[in-house]
Amino acid sequence: MSIPSRYSIAIHILSLIEKDGEEASSSQVMADSIGTNPVVVRSLMGKLKKAGLIQSKQGVTGAKLAKSPEEIRLIQIYKAVESEGPLFSIHDKPNPKCPVGKKIQTALTGIFQEAQSALEAKLAEFNLSDVIYNLDSDKKKRA
Repeated sequence: MSIPSRYSIAIHILSLIEKDGEEASSSQVMADSIGTNPVVVRSLMGKLKKAGLIQSKQGVTGAKLAKSPEEIRLIQIYKAVESEGPLFSIHDKPNPKCPVGKKIQTALTGIFQEAQSALEAKLAEFNLSDVIYNLDSDKKKRA
């Protein structure tokens, strides 16, 4: 199971903005730190801006956090960069003549919804300042 890397890249971007300020001002500098293409950085920054997590001006290099790191919950970042909808996909063409196939979607739907809700609740417990703390420390603040 894997959540797309957009999420961790978005957290990386916000962490760079908080820690390095003007030094992390260009999408190229951020892309070099992340190990990706500047286009990916610009795309995610657009989503973070739309979600009200960063402030930037078109044509001007640089961005800043729109809120303090303590006010930015990891669930907000997740929702800013990941598409709405279920985290888990259920195959859509099981064999209706099979006793398992005809009921598998119903059997899994509630379980998958509960798992997604639990993940989202856990992400809501952490904020960007927890990540910053972990970056600055050999010991993890929270795990």
